[in-house]
Amino acid sequence: MSTLTRPIRRPADTEADAPARFRDLLAAEWIKLWSLRSTRWTLPLVYLFVIAVSVNASLADHRNWPTYPEGRREMFHLYGPVRDAFPEAGYLLLILASATVGALTIVGEHQSGLIRATFAAVPARRAVVAAKAAVLAGVMLAFGTMTAATSFWVSQAILADRGAGWSIGEPGVLRAVVASAVLVPVCALVGMGMGALTRHAAAAVFAATTVLLLLPMVVDRDEHRWIAELYDTLPLVAWLRLIEVYSDILNPVPYPPTVTGAWLTFAAWSLVAALTAVTLTHRRDP
Repeated sequence: MSTLTRPIRRPADTEADAPARFRDLLAAEWIKLWSLRSTRWTLPLVYLFVIAVSVNASLADHRNWPTYPEGRREMFHLYGPVRDAFPEAGYLLLILASATVGALTIVGEHQSGLIRATFAAVPARRAVVAAKAAVLAGVMLAFGTMTAATSFWVSQAILADRGAGWSIGEPGVLRAVVASAVLVPVCALVGMGMGALTRHAAAAVFAATTVLLLLPMVVDRDEHRWIAELYDTLPLVAWLRLIEVYSDILNPVPYPPTVTGAWLTFAAWSLVAALTAVTLTHRRDP
């Protein structure tokens, strides 16, 4: 009589056949992100630059405050504190840097060929790119939060003894801080989407710069209603709306953007950019 025997599976074989868990993909993408020189060097330098620009603007207003006429002081109370906290020069660089980091997270793997090894080890491409997007968004949100919070706190501390600063509890101020923090991962995901689309670092950065910075500067929103509505769907325009506490007084326009629309703009760009990266990476050869 013959005996039926069942092959014994060794633990190593079982582990090799098991699909990678999503948390393992997150850990791998975390290592990849921080292995990039652009992440290790760019983020600290941009952080210091944004804070330095904010400090410089706040010190200038603090120094010149005694010479400001009453009318200018009243106007400063409406827009000055938030402009000193989130200076345009600093945040334009922050937008560009965030998009660049996002683009390089996916372009770097394509150009180095590492993406082939990744997909050979983990054939589930959608899961890999989703993990990449999740890690990128999480890291950049933490970075944006630290930058926005520090910039706001330092600027208002400088302006406090002039009676010109804002507290975080005043209407619209917390929204401005949160919007400035969320802007960073939004731009990073846009850069990632452009990277998946072009697979070339320079092209991805140029495309992201065009969408995030150049279009808002060249479009005339006051000409037609449909142009204004399209203009308001740009991330930079949405951010400017969210940080303007008294936008109706300071910047009256025929077709003003809304706070709800600005938040939806952030969400839509993030979602579309992430889906673009997932879809294109899944369908195209690495």
